[in-house]
Amino acid sequence: MHWRLGSYWMLLAGLGFAIMGAFVKAGSARFTTSELVFYRSAFGFLMIAALVCWQRKPLKTPLLAMQLRRAGIGFTALLLFFYAIAHLPLATAITLNYTSPMFLALLSPWLLTGDKPLTRQQRLVLNMCVAGGFAGICLLLQPTFHRDQLLAGGIGLLSGIGAALAYVHVKQLGIQGEPDWRTVFYFTLVCTVASGSWMLIDHMTALSWQDLPLLTGLGISATFSQLALTRAYRTGNTLTVASLAYSTVVFATLIGMIVWGETLSLHEIAGMLLIAAFGIFSTRIKR
Repeated sequence: MHWRLGSYWMLLAGLGFAIMGAFVKAGSARFTTSELVFYRSAFGFLMIAALVCWQRKPLKTPLLAMQLRRAGIGFTALLLFFYAIAHLPLATAITLNYTSPMFLALLSPWLLTGDKPLTRQQRLVLNMCVAGGFAGICLLLQPTFHRDQLLAGGIGLLSGIGAALAYVHVKQLGIQGEPDWRTVFYFTLVCTVASGSWMLIDHMTALSWQDLPLLTGLGISATFSQLALTRAYRTGNTLTVASLAYSTVVFATLIGMIVWGETLSLHEIAGMLLIAAFGIFSTRIKR
């Protein structure tokens, strides 16, 4: 029964991330990508900073360079992800970002030297999973011929690669004994400062009272989803939880259909299913 609790938390996290994506898409009509990243990051930073101050946790770390590198990669991936959400159907953008498990499984044997090496058979199956996932990407983007949408599709795919690289750094930090809260602190700090600086230089939209529900919803949904995700992996079966992460795609599809009237062709549905299926298989090969 204990492992089922983790599955329920992952479903709640999937719903929360889909809702966060909906807030990003709704906010993109008024705010730039850097502004949305700033408001999403600032909310999380204030929460983790309050926790650090309350419990007087030490922020000094011998791995500051790795923390900043992880934060920079994560910030770039987040910018790319939010841009894709603004310019693509919600489910399509989230599916492209969720190619990260395939790239993570592909990169980890070289970048995570502490992991047990894959056997030849595991490596063969993993390569098949990556090839199948890319076939899904081709199917997903095939109906899109407009240049701006192809660009957004490529950016969405890059966000998945960036997320995989960020996860590799998180794993390396964990292996060397860095606590999760410190990694989150530096990540949200860098995202807040970098996006805030970009926002001040590029464009800053004057806020009104009507914007508060959207920005508050963005911050709350992002923070709740991250907390639910952490609880899911802590209390549930790792492989089951990783598989249920793709519930975000299902929830995003439903939200896109209900709110924006988005429709998916058979090619797009088949592509999304291939990406999800091979992404799940790749996490089971490289645990």
